[in-house]
Amino acid sequence: MPTVTYLEAIRQGIWEEMERDANVFCLGEDLGVYGGAFKITAGMLEHFGEKRIVDTPISESAIVGAAIGASFMGLRPVAEMQFSDFISCAFDQIVNFAAKTRYRWNAPAPIVVRAPSGGGIHGGPYHSQNPEAWFVHTPGLKVVEPATAYDAKGLIKSAIRDNDPVIFFEHKALYRRVKEEIPEGDYTVPLGKARVDREGRHMSVITYGAMVHVAREAAEVLSREGVELEIIDLRTLLPIDEETILASVKKTSKAIVLHEATLTGGIGGEIAARITEKAFEYLDGPVVRLAAPDTPVPYSPPLEQAFLPDKAKLLEKARWLAAY
Repeated sequence: MPTVTYLEAIRQGIWEEMERDANVFCLGEDLGVYGGAFKITAGMLEHFGEKRIVDTPISESAIVGAAIGASFMGLRPVAEMQFSDFISCAFDQIVNFAAKTRYRWNAPAPIVVRAPSGGGIHGGPYHSQNPEAWFVHTPGLKVVEPATAYDAKGLIKSAIRDNDPVIFFEHKALYRRVKEEIPEGDYTVPLGKARVDREGRHMSVITYGAMVHVAREAAEVLSREGVELEIIDLRTLLPIDEETILASVKKTSKAIVLHEATLTGGIGGEIAARITEKAFEYLDGPVVRLAAPDTPVPYSPPLEQAFLPDKAKLLEKARWLAAY
């Protein structure tokens, strides 16, 4: 099996879906001649032509609005927000229109909105956010954030084939850092299903995206101390795989919910509430959250490092909970 980066896995997934279905096309800023800000669409203009790789003005609202209209005409648009921070400019189109069309008149809107997100690249407060909680709070959407190259390819293919709007978060720090062997040819990863990334018996860490790799680093250290973490990679944030979360917590009796997004109003609170409501009698300690502090993402590299959850912060939380 070939070894590919997280970025290349997404690129392959989109390319294969465009080959498989002539109704799939991409639109966004600088996708064509430039090949995209992160080069995910590099070479696609030459191969698929300008009707299927569409450069747009700098208007996220127009990009998503055009995608929704195209989807009503039988096409399957993949719209790129160059940085997820600017998805807020398309917020009305996504949450008040795309998310509600099936409910209002049974009209599917099979669009994928790709949203490069996350910190660790010294992008500052306008190019580093993790805005997934806004969309997890919106019925009618599906929200995805893969952690691995295998899942990135399988999930983008499933998202393109899905008949509901999917917000597809891609952590920028993983684009070229994560490499993995993935199968050649067609495969998909189902939406709405979490994955046990690492088996353990003492504590569950429920996480997604780049924080899966932080959890892996901490798990290696704690294993040498006799504490075995079980890592649950959510993969899909809406709908959330409650069954897998609860099964893990019932096994380990302790839980940490880890995400890079800021703490207050983050998805971690929702997960902690569900664990408390539905697995309280299994718990041997409080449900612990680890997230970024409630500030904008700093530009300064030392401040950004202090802001982001990391191995050291997770080890501190896990050791405290293990001793509880």
